[in-house]
Amino acid sequence: MPIRTRTTLLLAAALTAGGLTGCSGLAGLAGYKDCGGSEERVRSLGALAILDAPPEKATPPRGYEKVDAGCWDDSGEAWVYASRTYAFPGTPEEVLRHYGTEASGDGWHPGPARPPVPGKGIGLCFTRDVDGTPTVLKVYSLTRESFAAEGGAFPPELATGSGFRVEATADASGEPMDCAS
Repeated sequence: MPIRTRTTLLLAAALTAGGLTGCSGLAGLAGYKDCGGSEERVRSLGALAILDAPPEKATPPRGYEKVDAGCWDDSGEAWVYASRTYAFPGTPEEVLRHYGTEASGDGWHPGPARPPVPGKGIGLCFTRDVDGTPTVLKVYSLTRESFAAEGGAFPPELATGSGFRVEATADASGEPMDCAS
C-alpha cells in the first residue's frame, strides 16, 4: 500500500476515534489536553471556602459578585480555575496579611515569595491538594494594567483602596502544579 494511502487511512482512523470519544483525534495525537469531563473539578474549586473569605469590609465590584469558574484549554494544556475579585478600602499589604493567615488555617502551604512585578501588583501563592488534585491558590493585587492585559474595563470600585483577586487553579488532568506554574 502506498505511503500516501496509509497516511490518509491513519489520519481518518484518528479523526474517527476522536469523534467517537468526544476528543479531537488530531489533538490526541499531539498530546493536547482538553476540558472534557472537568465539570466536577470546576465545581469543587468554585466551592472553596477561601474564595469567600475576604478581609472585613471587602466587597465584590459590580459585575464580579459571583465566583468566576471554568476550564480553558487554548494553550495545549487544560486548566480548571475559580476566582473572586474584591475591592478593599485598605492596603494591599493588609489583604496579603489576611490571606496569609486564612490560607494557612485552611491547609494551604505558602510557596516561594516573589518580588512584585511592575504593573502586576503584589501577591502570595499557596499550594494544596483539593480532592486529591495539586492546586495553586494565588492572591494578588489588581492594577489598571493587569485589567487592561485581561481585556477588561477597570471597575470604578477598585479606583480607591485596593483591588485584589483570589484564584485557585489546577491542571485539568491532575498533573502536579506549584507556584511557578
